[in-house]
Amino acid sequence: MTSGDLDSRTAALDPLGPLRDPEEPGCDVFLTGTVFLDIIFTGLDSAPVRGTESWARGMGSSPGGVANMATALARLGLRTSLAAAFGDDHYGEYCWDALEQGEGIDLAMSRTVPGWHSPVTVSMAYEGERTMVSHGHEAPPPAGPGPFPQCPPRARAAVASLEPGRGEAWIAEAARRGSRIFADVGWDESGRWDLGALADLEHCEAFLPNAGEAMRYTRTDCPRAAARALAERVPVAVVTMGAEGSYAVDSRTGETAHVPGIAVEELDPTGAGDVYVAGFVTGTLAGWPLADRLAFAGLTAALSVQEFGGSLSAPGWPEVAHWWQAAPHALRGRYGFLDELIPPAATPAARRRAVPTIGFRHSA
Repeated sequence: MTSGDLDSRTAALDPLGPLRDPEEPGCDVFLTGTVFLDIIFTGLDSAPVRGTESWARGMGSSPGGVANMATALARLGLRTSLAAAFGDDHYGEYCWDALEQGEGIDLAMSRTVPGWHSPVTVSMAYEGERTMVSHGHEAPPPAGPGPFPQCPPRARAAVASLEPGRGEAWIAEAARRGSRIFADVGWDESGRWDLGALADLEHCEAFLPNAGEAMRYTRTDCPRAAARALAERVPVAVVTMGAEGSYAVDSRTGETAHVPGIAVEELDPTGAGDVYVAGFVTGTLAGWPLADRLAFAGLTAALSVQEFGGSLSAPGWPEVAHWWQAAPHALRGRYGFLDELIPPAATPAARRRAVPTIGFRHSA
């Protein structure tokens, strides 16, 4: 099923509808990065053991890498533009089609690279954790001058992944052009954990590391202290804490918020962090209160871990509506803001999900 098969009342829900202006950019969120073909194994009883063969009870394939974030944003109704390189192999063709035709993501700034094979990641999920093995080569630069990365499109927002010691010219340019920058960060392999090495942090409106990363960068011993320390460097600091939820500090207003996590039966955590960021970006652009943004981001991440894969596990409004209809009474107050967003009697329809293979050959 493609996004066009979704229930019309929720699939077409536009969280920014009341805010749209013909004079504003047609792109809500811009992002760039590497698209992987993800192959995910679930249902493993333990980590693979050297010299043995392990059989998984479940398997799925889907676009991965930056595609996780792009898909999560698009499924929440944001007009999403992605600049990425795609291999000219079957994997690359599948990923391009899944993102452009399946999810409605604008790939005008993306390109297919002749002779370059798609990066691949194999992810193994077990005991609430995952182990990944990836293979790929950096895409060659464009043969001629192009609009990216020097001139990213005008957009309401941009999402970036910061790397220690490496600045990206497009981030500063996007901020200069009026985009609100949201960023996460990966594990610092150098072990230095130096906030000063995150050169593009100065351009960010919101920074969303997990608790381990936040505490290492701030030399603190608890997530809340880490968030307060980070708020001295960025307007909004959000620290995610897994099952314990998330905590945020808005240094502009002095507001703080903590929202506990939602208990769900977890199948695969791949991409949950990307989905969380997408939910937070959606709520921020829509102008929601800080606590509602944390709640919505946590909800979308919780829904995502119940499905295979990263990108195609991302929930849209039909899944949010389905959850809200059956939400426990204890959560009705915290998530009451959904009543104003979700049409009454909205029902979910089939969503494109990760499958064991990327395509079948159909006989006549």
